[in-house]
This record gives sequence, C-alpha cells and structure tokens, in this order.
Amino acid sequence: MEKFAFILHPLEVRDVQRKFKFVEKFPDRFTEKLLQLAPAFKLSDITGVRSKQGKEIEGSFVLCPLTSKQMLDLPLDFVLKKIIQAGKLAQKQGAKIVGLGAFTSVVGDAGITIAKNLDIAVTSGNSYTVATALLGTKKAAELMEIDLAKAQVVIVGATGSIGRTCAHILAPDVRYLTLAARDEKKLTKIANELLQENGTAVNISTNLQRAVRKADIIITVTGSAETIIEPQDLKPGAVVCDVARPRDVSRRVAQERKDVLVIEGGVVEVPGDVDFNFNFGFPPKTSYACMAETMILSLEGKYENFTLGREITVQQVEEIARLGAKHGFKLAGLRSFERALSLEEVQAIKENARGNLDKEKALVYNYR
Repeated sequence: MEKFAFILHPLEVRDVQRKFKFVEKFPDRFTEKLLQLAPAFKLSDITGVRSKQGKEIEGSFVLCPLTSKQMLDLPLDFVLKKIIQAGKLAQKQGAKIVGLGAFTSVVGDAGITIAKNLDIAVTSGNSYTVATALLGTKKAAELMEIDLAKAQVVIVGATGSIGRTCAHILAPDVRYLTLAARDEKKLTKIANELLQENGTAVNISTNLQRAVRKADIIITVTGSAETIIEPQDLKPGAVVCDVARPRDVSRRVAQERKDVLVIEGGVVEVPGDVDFNFNFGFPPKTSYACMAETMILSLEGKYENFTLGREITVQQVEEIARLGAKHGFKLAGLRSFERALSLEEVQAIKENARGNLDKEKALVYNYR
C-alpha cells in the first residue's frame, strides 16, 4: 500500500504540556530548550483513507519538535535542519510524499529548500487550503444572507501566497475588495496585477484594524505568531474566515461577539473509514485542507512537488479542487474555534447581528 506523511509541530508550549504531562512542572523556557534538543519522531499512523474510486492509502504524522515562536525566532538554518530531519524520517518510513503543516510551510523559502534535501515529493497544501477556504467563506456568507457581489470584502495577509491567490480568484466576483498587509509596495504590485488581469480595481491598506472594521467578509491568512483581530475590530454581522495557523482571530471574539461568524478555513471531510490515531481537535474523519492535499496527491499517484514557494496559481487551486472532488473529499460543514457550528447557532448569530445593527441605527438617528 502506498504511503504519505504529514509534518506537524506544536503551535505553542501549552500544546506540548497537554500531550506530555511530565513537562507541565517545567518553565516554558526549559521546555523550549528540550524541544530544540529533541529529534523528530512519528506521532501516529493514519489508516483507512479510501478514495471513492476504490484506492486506499496509509500514512503517518511526524512531529518536528519546535513551536511556532521558535520557528520564527531561532536561526533559519537550524529550523530548516529540524524540518528536513522530520522529512527524512517520513522518507525512511516509506512515504512517497510529505506535507508541510503550519509554520513548516512558511519558514525560509516556503518548502523549496526542504524539497531539495529530500528524495520524495513535498507539498505545503496551500492550494487546497485556498480552494476550501473560499468554499467555506461563500457558504458562510450565504447563511448570513450576505451578497458577495455587493459586500465589502477584505483579505488580510494579501501579500502572502494564500492571500494573493484568494485575491485573484475573488476579484472577478467582488465589487468592493480591499487587500490588507504591512508591505505597501507588495500590495500595490498585486493591485496592479488584478487591474491588468481583468480590469478589477481594488483598495489597499497597511492599517489592518481600519481595513477590517467596515468589512462584511474577511479572509485572514497572515504569518503572525500572535492574534491580530480582536472583538472591537469587527462590525455586527461580519463573516471572518481564519485560515492562519496559529490563528489570526482572538478567542475573545467567540466569547464577546455573539453577532459575528468566525469560521476556520479549510476543514475537510476525508473519504473512507479514516483513523488519524491522534487528536488535533477535529471530529472523526476530518482534517485540515493542507493535510487533505497530501492525501489527494497520494491517492492520485501524483508524486511531485505540487505547492511550494511563495507563488500559488489559480490553475493549481482548480486542479487540486477537481482531484479532491474526484476522490471524495469535501467541505466538512462550518467550524469555529475547534468546534462544529450548527445551522441554529449561525441563525442566532445572524439575529444578534440584526439586533445590534438596529441599535446602532437608532443611536445615529437619536444623535441627529
């Protein structure tokens, strides 16, 4: 049976403490030091992934023992060496393709150096992440009765590979599109690309908070290690698709803003009787889209470097979406902060938003 692997890493020290209780008594700095010294190792076997075409594959999760903060703060050569070590372990276990999870797909040149140091195919999964994030956003907008063509849409982190590709796909269908990031020069370049490509004029902003405050729909996909969107940054009724890991949206939004719909980008139902033998906070038989891309390519026998580097093409997104549908992968409903959202909960958010908007209108009227 053909095999694949996917590289995970702890997002923060707390994740390590939850998994390995004996480190709870140690200071965070000591735990981080232990992680630097630890080798990559296999977390679990993945079984039961079966295409609707009949082909079955198996795989494994391999841990690269560095947190998100460490991947950003430690010397790049050291971080890349640790990720390559995890990739070589996957290779040794018989995997023909390995997926890069979370920050392992972000550091350095976004997987290119890692692929050059391995004898198997490598993918970041970002193409399928784009495809499913846009599907989820459109579904959420429909449930919240937001007309995408008339909505104020903001892409936060638009200069990254995922954000830029989302912009290219959405631009023809969205009248009011704002690209937000910190690098104005890069934003201007992407805006010019969209204008030349299909005549779409978009706004750009380097002030993330100001950009999102008027937005009906937000797709956020930065590489920040900290949350960047807080409760006060959002208007009632807004839909936020948080594709970033670690997440861009503060957990306080879920606690304090019952009038805003925050969804996780790229949550996918995996075909077959899949068992990941590891709990990463999702219901059974579901995974991140980046994981799913690795499985899709393995089922297709497409053992090649598929999504690497800072550029993703619309063609790549369309191809992986087609292959995913072919093998039976599909969007797994809507999720928010590691839990499934029911239609009743979405309806309650919509009603809360309407009530708060009515209050705002009444305050403006009385002020006048």
